[in-house]
Amino acid sequence: MSDPSDPATGERRPAASPRAPGTFRIGSIAGIDVLVTSTWFIVALLIAVTFAPRIDEVQADLGVLKYVAGFVMAVVLYLSVLLHEASHAVVAKRLGYGVTSITLHFLGGMTEIDGQSRKPRHEFWIAVVGPLTSIAIGAVAAGLWFVVPKGLVQLAVGYLAGANLLIGVMNLVPGLPLDGGRVLKAAVWGASGNQHRATIVAGWGGRLTALALLAWPIVMEPLFGLEPTILDVVLVFILGLFLWTGATAAMAHARLRERLPALVARPLARRTLTVPSDLPLAEAVRRAQEEQAGSIVTVAPDGRPLGIVSEAAVIAMPADRRPWVPVSTVARSLEDGLTLPATVAGEDLVLAISRRPAEEYLLVEPDGRIYGVLSTADVDKAFRANAAR
Repeated sequence: MSDPSDPATGERRPAASPRAPGTFRIGSIAGIDVLVTSTWFIVALLIAVTFAPRIDEVQADLGVLKYVAGFVMAVVLYLSVLLHEASHAVVAKRLGYGVTSITLHFLGGMTEIDGQSRKPRHEFWIAVVGPLTSIAIGAVAAGLWFVVPKGLVQLAVGYLAGANLLIGVMNLVPGLPLDGGRVLKAAVWGASGNQHRATIVAGWGGRLTALALLAWPIVMEPLFGLEPTILDVVLVFILGLFLWTGATAAMAHARLRERLPALVARPLARRTLTVPSDLPLAEAVRRAQEEQAGSIVTVAPDGRPLGIVSEAAVIAMPADRRPWVPVSTVARSLEDGLTLPATVAGEDLVLAISRRPAEEYLLVEPDGRIYGVLSTADVDKAFRANAAR
């Protein structure tokens, strides 16, 4: 899957998101971190145990090494999943998107791409290349099955062919969070011009797919004469739950994103007073109250902004100490990411805040003039108000 969510993978996070607990870095591809979650080892062990009897049939003299052979099969399968995810990442980078990482986990993999697709064709190519890669791997492996030596190698190649063909075809099912859902989203987006509506349609595709999957154990016997096992029921439940929750989350996210354009930084900015950094705090507070300013910014003698005075730090400073400490004592330096254009809005505003969390941000005009200070609390309040409409 891609992030824009991927079928065997998942959902997207900002480029600066911290590594999740229980996640290990095993290398990189084209400068993109490749991570493995602890749940992968559970799947690898399950695959090793599941395939041990079949390996025993093909080569009975392995003994306990049949479990090692099964584990190797799991590694080979996930290497093909890695290629699936790498194809998403490479296409995304070629189209100008930042790619944070590739993660292999219990249900497959996830490629974390920074930001939403800008065009329907970008969404289409980033999504469709993954399933096509899996199908290509499966086709090559199927061809090799006829020429490799019989025995364990042929078993592994056949397993690789079947698994990748299944992954590729299943990922083309038109429902989020599968890659096929992204393809459907791109088609509806291109036809309607509305990305959010397209996500809702693809989300319903994912929900219907989940319901069909959950019904599979019920229809197995009457339609095909096969009695479902407990393992069939458990796997179907896990996959159905994954599809339903992923589709529902995508739909909810789309509804919120539809309201994001109404989230604009400029009208949310607080009126700002600029003061020298060595001015006593008491005098800075007095001037701010006199001018009814909601924030204070310290500046250098040449007018260059240096820091934003923390409202919480001012409140925490005892009143009897304020005349004796410079205002710079309670000001946060303007590090990278704390200065934003006054025109920032919508998704760009949310991403900027998520990349560099802080209580306040300095808003500046295109010519560098200070416009005001944006409080995260004010943004959160406006976001909740928009989401509630």
